[in-house]
Amino acid sequence: MGKRLFVAVDLDGLADEVAAVQKRFAGASGLNFVDPEGAHVTLKFLGDTDPGRVDALVDELAAAVDDAGVDPFEYEFGGLGVFPTLDYISVVWVGTRSGGEELTRLHEGVEARTTAMGFDAEDHEFTPHVTIARMDHAGGKELVRETVREGHPDAGRLAVEEVRLKESVLGPDGPTYDTVERFPL
Repeated sequence: MGKRLFVAVDLDGLADEVAAVQKRFAGASGLNFVDPEGAHVTLKFLGDTDPGRVDALVDELAAAVDDAGVDPFEYEFGGLGVFPTLDYISVVWVGTRSGGEELTRLHEGVEARTTAMGFDAEDHEFTPHVTIARMDHAGGKELVRETVREGHPDAGRLAVEEVRLKESVLGPDGPTYDTVERFPL
């Protein structure tokens, strides 16, 4: 059985800030909030990965982080958005106020190395963000639209000093995330 893997920057210590932003959407039917304790910026979703490939993947990710040439930086997140559009909402997210350039460079390094290994290339442009909720049905769509259009909350700051390879373990109460490896900047 494979491991469900992704590469991310965790928002360690900012669960209260993420939860405060989620409260703006209280009462929006059809919206399922992510656990604020697991909030992160996904740099690359790798999906189901053969455990026998993990060692080579770790080596390539270490090289990718080095290739990106990003020193430790401050990430400030805030503002709201959705994917794919306000007409059809599947994901609600908090955006990036600063640190987006560094996150993009890290993504590009990871993308180049992992696609060279045979992982699927991204089919959309990278947008640094923190997913805070997923929409299962459109019952609360108008409330979500209004909150996104009018809300530009500051949501927190984080000193980013590493990138992590994470495993997502799906369970009845949603996913839990385990760190497989850390890559210092």
